[in-house]
Amino acid sequence: MLEIRPTCENCNKILPNDSDEAMICSFECTFCKDCVDTILHNVCPNCGGGFEKRPTRPANCLTTNCVEHYPLGIRVIHKTFDQDKFQKILETFKDIDPRKR
Repeated sequence: MLEIRPTCENCNKILPNDSDEAMICSFECTFCKDCVDTILHNVCPNCGGGFEKRPTRPANCLTTNCVEHYPLGIRVIHKTFDQDKFQKILETFKDIDPRKR
């Protein structure tokens, strides 16, 4: 089950459950759309993967699979990434489709 992390790992922007700006990679690294598009260029600095829009956990509890029974994550991961290391990752992967990296 997704952790639904509350903030962008890069700029620390608040990304609530219903945010249209929350993006994740397959390891649940969480960034805002602005950082993904303008800084990361759809390349995760942690794993080299691509990003997809993070799903929203349902608020309704008709099925009991909802935020009331499965609360959102509270762990904030806000860290700077090594620009030199990321540059190599970016140069390697930015022109390769994320599904083929």
